[in-house]
Amino acid sequence: MRRREFLGQATALGAAAWLAPSAVARGQEWNAGDVAHMLPTVSDDRIRIKFSLGDPTESAPILRVAGRVFTARATDTQGRLWSVDATGLDPATRYDLALENDRGSSLCDPWPLTTFPAITDPVSSVRLLVFTCAGGRFLPMETKHRLLARALSFDPNAMIAIGDHVYWDLRRTGMGSTPASIEFAGRFDRSLPVLGSQNEAVLQRVVDSQVADLYETSLRSTPVFFVQDDHDYFENDEADSEIVTFPPDDFMMRLARSSQLLYYPEFLPDASRPRGLPGSAAADRPGGVSESFGTLRYGALLEMLLYDCRRFMTLKGPTATFVPEEVERWMMSRMAAGDTQHLVHVPSTPVGWTAGKWGEWYPDVLDEDGRLSDSLEKFLWQEGWRGQHDRLLAASSGMDRIPLWISGDLHSLGECRIQRSGDIDLSANPVVSVLSGPLGTGRGGWPSQFRGTRGLTPGSLDVDEGLPCLEENGFTLLDVTPDSITVRLFRWSNREDPIEAIDSLQPFRVTELQRTR
Repeated sequence: MRRREFLGQATALGAAAWLAPSAVARGQEWNAGDVAHMLPTVSDDRIRIKFSLGDPTESAPILRVAGRVFTARATDTQGRLWSVDATGLDPATRYDLALENDRGSSLCDPWPLTTFPAITDPVSSVRLLVFTCAGGRFLPMETKHRLLARALSFDPNAMIAIGDHVYWDLRRTGMGSTPASIEFAGRFDRSLPVLGSQNEAVLQRVVDSQVADLYETSLRSTPVFFVQDDHDYFENDEADSEIVTFPPDDFMMRLARSSQLLYYPEFLPDASRPRGLPGSAAADRPGGVSESFGTLRYGALLEMLLYDCRRFMTLKGPTATFVPEEVERWMMSRMAAGDTQHLVHVPSTPVGWTAGKWGEWYPDVLDEDGRLSDSLEKFLWQEGWRGQHDRLLAASSGMDRIPLWISGDLHSLGECRIQRSGDIDLSANPVVSVLSGPLGTGRGGWPSQFRGTRGLTPGSLDVDEGLPCLEENGFTLLDVTPDSITVRLFRWSNREDPIEAIDSLQPFRVTELQRTR
């Protein structure tokens, strides 16, 4: 793999035309009407949309697509939150969609949405927007809206949000247990169901304020892919003599599943992904969708494996895993297959860095001097997690493709190349790991202030850290062609930069990864 790195303003690349926001992104008036938020996803033959209305309705809305009618299904008990599936569609086709009530009156203006190319079709390019940690109240909503608007101004073909869509941790001193939070949303009762009880109103106040109010209808024409992480289960990943938060208990699981059910779409079926993987084929979900393990498949050009490392993690010592064995086998089979030109990993937990947290791939922990060390015991850390890490990285490096991983979790921007993991030599095709940048962190402090460290290189890895962890807000654009993947990182500092600077952000780091095998 060859690479060319360009640092500094993108205008130095002669890329001003590429960076100009499109006429569409600069704004045409669109009336959202009764729709409070809308988040769609697509495959090559299906559209699935989650949306909410300003006021509940007893009658199911309908979605009109190319002369066909699809009836929405209420996902809450009040008729305010809905999902709708349009199936049997044509690949790579722009559809004009219309959402109406049962009397035929429009709930919002019509809007376009395009299905992905068929999985065997040759494709010349695709652009993807990726970020993490958009939830919480750490930045004013206006700031997050501007960051999202700037990212969308570059017309990505899809958006990937990697974990921590919601911050409302319920135990220890989490955000959800403070007096102000309880006054705002109410208090969960763990003895009651999430839906159909007082818990439902609490959940809606929380997730409305962090998901629906953030995205509104800005992504109505941009397919979205949401990967869940620890805070989406309403806890931080912690383990000590007093508390072990994962694997999630029953109430955590019900909160995470209900948040997804109500607000953002599950992963649609993919012909190369087994339908029986854990978190798939649940009775309360439409046929074929997966809650935890997904695929973004864009023709024969690109396959992205998206996976939650929290829901099914195990504590089995040398055989412990972050993802179940059958999921690992699926990922191994996809890395061995040659039917896409690129395959990218998108785990909720990053490779290549550690901050000494419990639920990481690595055993590193802060020592008495405040330095990360892998020579001390990390409470309840599982050696099997590292074994699964090594197997996946070795298979990724062994591909006849660019071994790119992109993830979030650490509230940072970063880039590194993993040359060796323990005794496993990856130097013939080093694994490239990118931290996508957080959309919503900042006010009230960055994680290093309470962790004691920013993300650093684990002691047992041989890593070229091209961009050390940078705790600033930002996002990543990936431009994929048959021969290359170009990674563009954007940054904005809430400590130094005026909010108006967001509107003209340019990438501060551009890395072009070339296929040479």
